[in-house]
Amino acid sequence: MPVLIVTGTGTEIGKTVVTAAVAAAALARGRTVAVLKPAQTGIGPDGRGDAAEVVRLAGPLTAAELARFPEPLAPATAARRAGAAPVRPDEVAEAAEKLAAGHDLVLVEGAGGLLVRFDGRGGTLADAARLLGAPVLTVVPAGLGTLNTTALTAEALRARSLTLAGVVIGSWPAVPGLAERCNLTDLPEAAGAPLLGAVPEGAGALDPVEFRARAPRWLAPSLDGRWNAARFGAEYADAPGAGPGLRAGPGSFAEDG
Repeated sequence: MPVLIVTGTGTEIGKTVVTAAVAAAALARGRTVAVLKPAQTGIGPDGRGDAAEVVRLAGPLTAAELARFPEPLAPATAARRAGAAPVRPDEVAEAAEKLAAGHDLVLVEGAGGLLVRFDGRGGTLADAARLLGAPVLTVVPAGLGTLNTTALTAEALRARSLTLAGVVIGSWPAVPGLAERCNLTDLPEAAGAPLLGAVPEGAGALDPVEFRARAPRWLAPSLDGRWNAARFGAEYADAPGAGPGLRAGPGSFAEDG
């Protein structure tokens, strides 16, 4: 089943932009893509949600939401306070399966982290992934503290016999510091899974045409991109005395030939 779950180690770390980049890279390869946002919170009925933002950045694809709630809270809490029915993991799985029947790739973007509750019974994105038998892509921050939250997310996935496809840095700074550069080496070890890309900070503000052209440079071949982890790591070597690192704008990342 061509479903990929996109989660994060927290909020505001670039999940939507990474989802858009994965979608754009797949579209550039001629694949048909759908994005599913099970629960959109913090937005009114007429506002543009994360799925619509993915369409704006990535291009023509199918976008779907199951529910939206006005307050910027965890889905279960937002649904309760709105007096609305929550989204259940089995509903997420059913919707993803229907989209998978007509698309080469379905991206299911969660809300917050892996174990944020969708409903009052404790259902989470991890439960939806289990029902689908789908791998999970985890979006992580670049800097200090990311190793702990990445390791915790990876441990939660392993405890549930879920597959961690890899991690993507959601916002790589133009001038990375020591922690960011060291984390290029340490993140795969913390995750027990490969580093599959690094999206530059500010990428979501790019013109959509430019975003689509550059997106494959930020992602590894397993995500339909041309990003090369070894070259990228060498560019930002964490050797003692290496200095603050090279400046890298949103299009200058190392890629395969």
